Amino acid sequence: SSDLRARAASARAEVARYADLVEKDYVTKQQYDDVSANAAAAEATVEADSANVTAARLQADYCTITAPISGRTGNLLVHEGNLVTANSQSPLVVINQIAPVYVSFSVPEQRLGAIRRHAAEETLHVRVSDPSDASRAISGDLTFLDNAVEETTGTILLKAIFPNGDGSLWPGQFVNVELALTVRQDAVVVPVPAVQTGQSGQFVFVIKADNTAELRPVVTGPQAGGEIVIESGLEADETVVTDGQIRLVPGAKISLKPPVGTATGTPAS
Repeated sequence: SSDLRARAASARAEVARYADLVEKDYVTKQQYDDVSANAAAAEATVEADSANVTAARLQADYCTITAPISGRTGNLLVHEGNLVTANSQSPLVVINQIAPVYVSFSVPEQRLGAIRRHAAEETLHVRVSDPSDASRAISGDLTFLDNAVEETTGTILLKAIFPNGDGSLWPGQFVNVELALTVRQDAVVVPVPAVQTGQSGQFVFVIKADNTAELRPVVTGPQAGGEIVIESGLEADETVVTDGQIRLVPGAKISLKPPVGTATGTPAS
């Protein structure tokens, strides 16, 4: 390659000399054209060799495969001695990103309006837990809302991202997902079994100070964690009946036995 470059440089110099000579009629125009053609051919050969060198370097770079992401490799699908071809559809190995990790889940389309409304105001937080150990929850943020409802199931796909620095979440793992839309401060909540439905709507039996039952119509709100929010009809710290309502009538005497559901001011989400 260096020899070709030297010959191309010598040919260019000769063209310059012949250019002066042809103007003085010391050489013929044909001789000048021949020298110019030789110089052009030498330069073309140098350029072609340079292109071949660049292509060879590119092929050498292809001999090293660099993963586009950091993650955990699975079982090797190709081993030393296996026959491989360029642009093969079979991967050498599958890499799963561990940190961060995405959790996919679906919600009924009836929840779409509320989710979009709250997501427009702030980042929504998601908690996941292992079904075998619900006490240990991991927090992440909602990052994806699909652009269409799945017609066959009537649900919409969502994704949340989790740092997962300790690798507690594993690719393909099934988890329980809890999406918090908002936090209701000082909400009045009761156990779900306390709320009954009658011809006039929902109601609870409230235990009055004289241990008699009072039927109290209520308006309910969101439900979470076995408790339901009471929007109106009940005050905090009132005691409600959670079992045996079918045997009660307004004004009936009640004998208190634990456990007894008590309306509280605990925040609910």
